[in-house]
Amino acid sequence: MNTRLVFCVGMLSLSVCGGAVREVRAECCQTAYRLLCQTVYEERQVTCFRTECETVYDAQEITRQVPVWETEQRERRFKVLRAVHETSTREERFTVQRPVYETVMRDCSYDVVRNVVETHEREERFTVQRPVWETQMREERFCVQRPVCETVQQPQCRTVMRPVTTCRTVCEDHGCWTTQMVCAPGTWGFPRLTWVQPTQVCDPVTGMVQVQRGGLAWQAGGTPSQWVAQRVWRPNPVQRQVQQVSYVPEQVTEMVPVQVTRMVTEQQVRQVPVQVCRMVCEEQVRKVPFQVCRQVTERVPRQVAVQVCRMVCEEQVRQVPVTTCRMVEEERVEPYQVRVCKWVCEKQTVQVPRVVSKQVPVTYTVRVPRTVMVKVPVDPCEG
Repeated sequence: MNTRLVFCVGMLSLSVCGGAVREVRAECCQTAYRLLCQTVYEERQVTCFRTECETVYDAQEITRQVPVWETEQRERRFKVLRAVHETSTREERFTVQRPVYETVMRDCSYDVVRNVVETHEREERFTVQRPVWETQMREERFCVQRPVCETVQQPQCRTVMRPVTTCRTVCEDHGCWTTQMVCAPGTWGFPRLTWVQPTQVCDPVTGMVQVQRGGLAWQAGGTPSQWVAQRVWRPNPVQRQVQQVSYVPEQVTEMVPVQVTRMVTEQQVRQVPVQVCRMVCEEQVRKVPFQVCRQVTERVPRQVAVQVCRMVCEEQVRQVPVTTCRMVEEERVEPYQVRVCKWVCEKQTVQVPRVVSKQVPVTYTVRVPRTVMVKVPVDPCEG
């Protein structure tokens, strides 16, 4: 009885615990939120002033020296030698050869050779070679080339570009603009006579105030020099190292398999039929006619008339003109031109550059960070 009571109480408690667990899980699976900080950038318009330099040209009158070239006419005196030709006659004696022609009979007999041809016959014995053909077998050895393919490792060179990193020095100007006082020279002018108003002057010796009367007085012309502020660029060279990559060619040797065909010599034997010609000697007799030429000499008489020239010496006289050249000195005048340079003062107005600085408004957009809180849903059942 007690055992059954305990068993019933245990089952009741288990059922109650199961229902409580289901209610807790249902309450746990409801949606939860977690706060996160997130940065948001807002755009704003900002206006600032930027300094800009502008070049202004001022007109300034200067005086410079200008070269003026002029041409002058001058004379140059010099002495020259003039050739004077004079002609005279002189007597000249000379010997000449005068030809004298004579006719003489000359013996021109000559010999004539005449050929007399005679025909004779002689017996001639000679040996001839008669060919006799025979067939024989001959052993012939010959070499043939048999191809053999092999794979060999052959070195092969190729060029590759290897990257090389080097450093070079770069000079940069990190200077700035500075204000410098420059003395602007004044202009010079002639003193002029002007009217001076009456003024009060303090005597430095007595310290009493005296009245200086007005009147005409000389005043210096021109304007005095004054100090002007000028924007000047102050350079600040800074050197830094910059890396640069360059490609350098490099020879690389690799072993490459190459298919090589090699010819192997083999010796072979074959039987070849050969036609052999054998010469057999035979003696023969033949009649050969031949001609004999015999020369006969005959004398032909001949008389020829010949003109003979004989030179006879004679003395002759002739008049020869002779030209004599004599140099005479005389003075000549030659005009020539010379370019002369003279310097003339000239006034000219030039434009002198001057740098003027001004402030220019510049508007740009900046992004300002701002932190906001954002609710992120979290599943509590998944921990």
